[in-house]
Amino acid sequence: MAIQEIKVPDIGDYTDVPIIEIHVQAGDSIQAEDPLITVESDKASMDVPAPAAGTVKELKVKLGDTVSEGATILTLEVEGESASPAVPAPAAEEAKTPPPAAPPSSPPAASPSSVPIADFSRVHASPSARRLARELEVDLTRVPATGQKGRVTQEDIRSFAKGGAPAAASASAGAPAGGGGLDLLPWPKVDFSKFGPVETQPLSRIKKISGANLHRNWVQIPHVTNHDEADITDLEAFRVQFNKANEKAGIKVSMLAFMIKAAVASLKQFPEFNASLDGDNLILKQYYHIGFAADTPNGLVVPVIRDADQKGVVEIAQEMGALAKLAREGKLKPDQMQGGCFTISSLGGIGGLFFTPIINAPEVAIMGVCRSYWKQVSPDGKQSEWRFVLPLSLSWDHRVIDGAAAARFNVHFANLLADMRRIIM
Repeated sequence: MAIQEIKVPDIGDYTDVPIIEIHVQAGDSIQAEDPLITVESDKASMDVPAPAAGTVKELKVKLGDTVSEGATILTLEVEGESASPAVPAPAAEEAKTPPPAAPPSSPPAASPSSVPIADFSRVHASPSARRLARELEVDLTRVPATGQKGRVTQEDIRSFAKGGAPAAASASAGAPAGGGGLDLLPWPKVDFSKFGPVETQPLSRIKKISGANLHRNWVQIPHVTNHDEADITDLEAFRVQFNKANEKAGIKVSMLAFMIKAAVASLKQFPEFNASLDGDNLILKQYYHIGFAADTPNGLVVPVIRDADQKGVVEIAQEMGALAKLAREGKLKPDQMQGGCFTISSLGGIGGLFFTPIINAPEVAIMGVCRSYWKQVSPDGKQSEWRFVLPLSLSWDHRVIDGAAAARFNVHFANLLADMRRIIM
């Protein structure tokens, strides 16, 4: 047996955040990923998970304490360990920039609970309390809060579950008049094993985090998607020639690096796309940080190329490669996934024509691209020719952007890819 000191992991830019819940006590046996404490800043609530299974020996914090990265939470007795492993970053309910995102090609499956997550978003409760509410099928909007600052605690939820109304009835009764609530039917509960053999696999941590965020974004943002095509015949020919000429130097540029430069130029031309909603105000950003979807064994995450306007295509390609490698190894830091202004989700290496990417809140637009293909066109209506085209799918927040602006953005983006010389003009 060995004793480990469990410390607060990297929680981004937050410091001196108060502890609003403690989920364990001395003598408790815990499993890896069990929540230890919940901390809350002015913008986010975060559970700090256990890095390993073991027995809690001594708590080093108490409710109301403020902690920062590196602060000791407790000591843990574990078997066969001689040193403390790195503690994984906590699951943030609402990070400053959305957590790693899953592929935005389709809405995630709904929670097994019958309670709408959109309704939960108006309730002051920690991530662990929300999970408990879903497990017990309790409508958080109807639970009397006894915690500090009107917070719904786990004890509030358990008490309500013992004598409260069923979730389905609660959701219906709690829906405000005038169509403000979702008033969804309960999620079907099915014993799939009676139909044939089944296997149960837990969702990865990335998918759990990104699924909740994507569900929120899909429900709360009025999505519209415009589809278009970009003629990249000349650009692709140049890219192939450039990579061949620089093969010995180990330089390889993907089409996505050019798309990031085109995105920056388009955001400058249409500043409402480089914005975020803050209540009744629109925050127009004067910087250009572009996120891109990176495939990993556990799901898609979204690293961010910062200050892409100040970097060339080769530098962007090299930085993308380094970030994608960190993503595959699970070593991306929170600040490497924060601050994005606009996201590009590319399925070019897989296939497809068009799809509807889900906006990465608090951004107001996202560009989805699929596999390029050869297409016969007739520019003058007389003589046809073959061109290499890239399918574009631009999803945008209709609260901020209208259809005409979205169409112009797509056309501008496509024109830049057709002739990258336009960017330097």
